[in-house]
Parts: sequence; structure tokens; C-alpha cells
Amino acid sequence: MTARHHPGESRLPAAIAVLLAICLYFLLPSALLIGPRVVVPILEVVLFLPLLLANPKRMTKETRELRLLSIGLILLIAVGNAVALVLLVDQLVSNETSKGAQLLVAAGQVWVTNMIVFALAFWEFDRGGPVARTQSAHSDLPPADFRFPQDEDSDAIAEVAARSSARSEWRPAFIDYLYVSITNSSAFSPTDTMPLSHRAKMLMATQSVSAIMLMVIVIARGVSLLG
Repeated sequence: MTARHHPGESRLPAAIAVLLAICLYFLLPSALLIGPRVVVPILEVVLFLPLLLANPKRMTKETRELRLLSIGLILLIAVGNAVALVLLVDQLVSNETSKGAQLLVAAGQVWVTNMIVFALAFWEFDRGGPVARTQSAHSDLPPADFRFPQDEDSDAIAEVAARSSARSEWRPAFIDYLYVSITNSSAFSPTDTMPLSHRAKMLMATQSVSAIMLMVIVIARGVSLLG
């Protein structure tokens, strides 16, 4: 069975996530920013606009150039957030108590952005990306990076099997990858979705380490500054 008649994944959830990440970076304290406040957000918008114009409502069109733009946007968000995390740790270690509340809020911004950027990375790389997942037959897709419950539920009871990949042509969408990212950030390990490829395992491991740094070191230090 092919996915030729699939309307394509909705652009809206991923677009909202990207815009939220841009806004969270723009609102960070100046000490956590790379250069002038507007530089990185403007670059991100410049990369995002062609992607939005190419697929404004549904993810149905893809070219090599669009794929590179999408990966570049994810990398830019990731680098900006990683630098903010390093600067945040430095600020928490060396700054005075009066900035504790501001830095604690910033830690929350970096943590949310961290979840968004890894969700975008999972979404972009798994099975060839969002366009390939819906516009190609299962047999034509690259090997999966993640194994979702729906990929193996076809032999479950009827009401569960109805949502399986084999019976409903289910394909993972951005919300599925966002859920994986949130649970990986919270549990520091996979929950119901397993990484299969080396790159998926390394992405999840990197996210877990950064989440531990934020939740155990950064936020704990911020709370102590408040006291």
C-alpha cells in the first residue's frame, strides 16, 4: 500500500514550534546571547520563510535545497541554544544573588527550546523527513531511526490495531516526535519509542545529558540563588 493520496503532514505544529524557539531566544537575557539580540532570530526567520512558502499548509513538496535549509535552521537553533546553555551555567556560577530569578526563568527558556530543537531534529531525519514519510510507500522509505508503538501494534486487540501502521497507513508526525523529545528530556531515557539508528541514539543521548545539566545543575543552582 502506498501513501500517494496522503494530503501531507500539517505544517502548523512544526511552524509553531520554530516560532516559539525563535521568540524564546529573543527573550533571553543579554548575557546569554550571541552578539546583538536580533541577529540570530533574523537569520532563523530568513531560513524559515522559504520553507514556509514552499509548504504553507501541508508538507508535500521537497527539494535538496529545501532539505538543506531545514537542516540549517535546526542547526542554527541548536547552536544558539547550546551557547546560551554554556553561558547560563557560567552566569549561575559567577553571578550575584540578585539575578537568580532572571536566570531561573532563562533556564526554563533554554530547557523548552532544547525540547523543541531535538523534536525538530527527530522529525527531520527519521525515515527521510516529513515529506517522504507521507508521500512515499513504506517500501520506498529509508530505514527508520525510531520504532513507534504503532509500528508493531497490528496484532493487538482490534481497537488498538486500528491505529497501527500496517492497518491505517499511520505515519509519525511532528507531535509524535515532540512527545518523544519531551519524555526523553524528562526521563533521561526512551519511554515507548525506541531509537534504532546510531544517529538517533546519539541525538537522544545528547538531549538527555543537556537536560540533566539543566534540571540538576542549572535549575538547582538557580533555586539556591533565590534563597
